[in-house]
Amino acid sequence: MATPAQWIAGARPRTLPAALAPVLVGTGAAVALDGFDLPAALLALVVALALQVAVNYANDYSDGRRGTDADRVGPMRLVGSGAATPAQVLTAALLAFGVAGVAGLALAALSSWWLVAVGAVCIAAAWTYTGGPLPYGYRALGEVFVFVFFGPVAVVGTTFVQTGTLPGLAWAVSVPIGLLIVAILVVNNLRDLAGDAAVGKRTLAVLLGDRATRLTYVGLFVVAFAVVAVVGIDRPWVLITLLAVPLAVPPARTVLRGGQGPALIGALAGTGLLTLATGVLLGAGLALSG
Repeated sequence: MATPAQWIAGARPRTLPAALAPVLVGTGAAVALDGFDLPAALLALVVALALQVAVNYANDYSDGRRGTDADRVGPMRLVGSGAATPAQVLTAALLAFGVAGVAGLALAALSSWWLVAVGAVCIAAAWTYTGGPLPYGYRALGEVFVFVFFGPVAVVGTTFVQTGTLPGLAWAVSVPIGLLIVAILVVNNLRDLAGDAAVGKRTLAVLLGDRATRLTYVGLFVVAFAVVAVVGIDRPWVLITLLAVPLAVPPARTVLRGGQGPALIGALAGTGLLTLATGVLLGAGLALSG
């Protein structure tokens, strides 16, 4: 039986900035557009965090069942390590999905019932990343889906539930935060490249190879902050987001210098910190620009 500490580790708390940052940015855009709504923002945050925990447990369950987590360096794998049974981890995933669903229904009641359909698609995408007969995470499509759901869907959705609109500003600022969250996945898959290739899991890292994956990772940083600079032309306060750039240096250096295994765990943590800092600063810059 897994201990409480193992369950917390299995939820992969270092990935939670990927859930928090888009909500901060979407809320900042809502403030800039004079549409801030605290209850809606808090519900959006609960949905995002619960979905992130749910997908982490769901991935643990699906990868553990397939045997792809048997020999990994990185966060706690509950099924792969034998600390918990597949049924227990599946139950944890379903409970987290349930929390996201209840909060999502409350959010839909406050804004638009169309969000029920959006939420259903998000849950389906979360499950089929590594679950189901055709998991897209095994077909080098993970980065595409992560960008879509953590970028435009999460950021623009957060703005929509507060303002009732789908403004161009929210679409624009969804790009840098989406790219940084993709970078979290890229460095995670870089760390697991050899193991994934050995078991036939075709991630983008496996498809591109080691060197191209490392260059792609750094390229995501460059494009993300370039977009921030462009948005800052019309909204100068947004440029405070560039204060987060120094946080990109340590993980980028580790990746470009060929870091492996434990070193890439540090790069993963650094990318999460960069994403969170960017979300805080970009959200604040947007709010101040209004």
